[in-house]
Amino acid sequence: MARPIIAFLTDFGTSDHYAGVMKGVVLTICPDVMLVDISHDLPAHDIPGAALELAATYKYFPPGTIFVVVVDPSVGTQRRGLAVEAGDWKFVAPDNGVLTAVLEEVPVKRAVELTERRYARPTVSRTFEGRDRFAPAAAWIAKGIQLQALGRAVSDQLMLELPRPTLADGVLRGRVSRVDRFGNVVTNLDRKSCERLAEGPGALQLTIGSQSIARIVSTYADIGPGDVGALFGSTDHLECAAHAMSAAERLGVRVGDPVELRRT
Repeated sequence: MARPIIAFLTDFGTSDHYAGVMKGVVLTICPDVMLVDISHDLPAHDIPGAALELAATYKYFPPGTIFVVVVDPSVGTQRRGLAVEAGDWKFVAPDNGVLTAVLEEVPVKRAVELTERRYARPTVSRTFEGRDRFAPAAAWIAKGIQLQALGRAVSDQLMLELPRPTLADGVLRGRVSRVDRFGNVVTNLDRKSCERLAEGPGALQLTIGSQSIARIVSTYADIGPGDVGALFGSTDHLECAAHAMSAAERLGVRVGDPVELRRT
């Protein structure tokens, strides 16, 4: 029988003990689990960004994987903790919209609020529910506990209004959704939307912030020294990259800045 998998996605960083101690809690309950770090370096408190990062990740994991997602600026408040089974995967997270992008792609089979105290640590910190509530819940799920044992069923999970590209008057408008560690500027313009715009005469030109980029290439290697180009990245969204440097710094753009794609 395959070992259960728990994958972590947080904004905790790795310079403190937070990410490591969650793993210790999990291993104490379920020693046979396989632990995977997706990232602990998400921008602090960026719930929409975490939702998009999770959506870019979960489908590449084996069915049955349990994701612990903790980006939680409202820790310690009355916001709920959730365990959700959606598609072939399970998710443990605060009810703050961090699961939005996943739940828009795959149907929810069941969802519960984490109210059963026996599946949490005896004392739940008001500043570290990742350790005391979410990690134990994930460990018990990995150990074979059914979701419904963790608490009462819910059907009203908080969903965010994530920015979507819009096409009007021959212009596809969106925004910068993230900047990766290489400085590549990833937009929310997906390939299908861009292809719909491309159905017609003329070349495509991308405007990001106040900068125009006329060249859409196939690979990073197609961008020459000193140049900036656009291409579809691994999540099939249009992004900007610069040769051997940060495109974000070169263009002077950041998350949330507007982008436009039009036919010239």
